[in-house]
Amino acid sequence: MRNTLLDAEGVRLSVRESGPDDAPAVVLVHGWAQSGEVWPLQPSLRSYAVDLRGHGASEVARNGYRESAAWAADLKAVLDHVGRPAVVVGWSYGGVVIADYLRCHGTAGISGVVLVGAVTELGRDRPGAVTGRVMKAVLPAAFSDDPAVAVPALTDFCRDQAPGLAGDVVQRMVGTALRVPPWVRREVFRREVDSAVVLKAVDKPTLVVHGTADEVVDPAAGEYAAALIPGADLRRYDGIGHSPFLERPERFAADLGRFVAEVSR
Repeated sequence: MRNTLLDAEGVRLSVRESGPDDAPAVVLVHGWAQSGEVWPLQPSLRSYAVDLRGHGASEVARNGYRESAAWAADLKAVLDHVGRPAVVVGWSYGGVVIADYLRCHGTAGISGVVLVGAVTELGRDRPGAVTGRVMKAVLPAAFSDDPAVAVPALTDFCRDQAPGLAGDVVQRMVGTALRVPPWVRREVFRREVDSAVVLKAVDKPTLVVHGTADEVVDPAAGEYAAALIPGADLRRYDGIGHSPFLERPERFAADLGRFVAEVSR
């Protein structure tokens, strides 16, 4: 594995690269207040796990968090670095980032799309932005500058989003969340995003994975995206929460591997 620093219109982004150079390429886009470290290794794939702006080892840019064009530029920088068509995989907020890219660049450089427990919209009453009990419970405490307020909220969020995860995994997620400045945690939600037109225009194979017990992003948000994207394959993970790739890593790796193989053919 190696870390690469990319320049996305003046913002330095950290990307973790792993897997054989000649394997099918996948770009992994993490969720809110996490980083590319959250993704398990996929030995049979050439993986590019980006840390979004303000997250992980990437630069804490002073702006851009409310702009679709900025998020699209971040993802474009990674796809340009890959240098060949790749499957883009977006978890949670990563689904909005993929929608931002599609809005600005269409499916250029993309061979397939995978949405995992993902929102594709933002804003009150938008069907692609429906959240559940665990997400609602953490806000606004997770935005606080006061550690006595934010730390317990983020701990509850990381623990409750995927019940049954090992304690050390949850603690790593909490540590990652705390690396994201409170104002960045807040800024990423301060925008309105409607993606219906964007989703209907997707012309690449798409897989939608969603846990039926997801209480961060309501399963209805996944169903909404799957219904709008032409030919999308919806895979429901019964009894699974917000992190299928951590809760059922073998099943997720198999589903992703089959999808990438089909797209690559």
